[in-house]
Amino acid sequence: MRLVILLSIAFACHADWVQFRGNPELTGVTTATPPKAPRVLWTYETGDAVESSAAIVGGVVYVGVGTGEVVALDLQTGKLRWKYKAGEGIGESSPAVVGGVVYIGDLTGTLHAINAADGKPKWVFKTAGEIKSSPVVTEGKVIVGSYDGSLYAVDAATGAQAWQYRTGAQVHATPAVVGGLTFISGCDGILRAIRIADGKQAYEVQIGSYTGASPAIHGQFAYFGTFDNEVMGADLQKRKIAWRYENPKLKFPFYATAAVVNGKVYIGGRDKLMHAFDAKSGKELWSFATKARIDSSAVVTPDGRLFFGSNDGNLYAVDAATGKEVWKFSAGAPISASPAMDGDRIVISAQDGRVYCLGK
Repeated sequence: MRLVILLSIAFACHADWVQFRGNPELTGVTTATPPKAPRVLWTYETGDAVESSAAIVGGVVYVGVGTGEVVALDLQTGKLRWKYKAGEGIGESSPAVVGGVVYIGDLTGTLHAINAADGKPKWVFKTAGEIKSSPVVTEGKVIVGSYDGSLYAVDAATGAQAWQYRTGAQVHATPAVVGGLTFISGCDGILRAIRIADGKQAYEVQIGSYTGASPAIHGQFAYFGTFDNEVMGADLQKRKIAWRYENPKLKFPFYATAAVVNGKVYIGGRDKLMHAFDAKSGKELWSFATKARIDSSAVVTPDGRLFFGSNDGNLYAVDAATGKEVWKFSAGAPISASPAMDGDRIVISAQDGRVYCLGK
């Protein structure tokens, strides 16, 4: 009971799942309360692999598809509201839905702004590389990374470039945003804090490793995994890595983004395990084994459950305190997308092109 009370205090009051990881800090927490044993309410066939994680706003599900389409689906029925054709493909870039506009990047390097009501285009902004980063909207700007090595800020209303920050390698990660700064954990081995107002770097933390995972920011710490098989906690005040974890036996990268709440960090790895850590010390609290790698980023509910997908084709719920399995759904195809939640419903996509809605 105490865990549930503490978790409830830590959760924001906003119900919509407006972007990748649910909030600009990328912490993966939700106010949604799925039933103890969710059942499939509807399924939508997209026709191609879905790696993009859904957004849910105003009773509508928005998701990108490998075909290069963005689809809008009714949350209650699963019926198609509209389709929008972006580029030749959409990879991991997940939609952000703010102010009646859907923002998403594609593999041609184009950032799209789409009217959320009818799927009509508002503007496009072209970069010089693939966009796998998910956009984040803040202070009237859309922040997104590109494989051309830059982080961009684009005016959310007009699509005009506000600033461009060049890094030393491709920007794969989704930027986290907090306190007037945006953070990217880089393919160049540097965690950067960049001012949203002018695009100038405020400070950096040397990671020493290539990372494709996005940083989750909680308090004065950033948490992320690396391709050197480590999970790290970075102290943003001291501007240094506070702790590192490496599985003593299984040497595999961490690609998923961490969930952070109530002094705990939850992150899945390509070692097939979901790990829980103490946020301050990095001490491992428990691990939960699946049968394949975990690239799906976990979501924590107020009642203390942790939901995430695995490439073994299952969507899992485990007890966030103990790591014990409490529920499982078999999609029959790898799940690398992350869950999105609203009310009592879960939306998850699989690599066979199916979008599932589960609930009561």
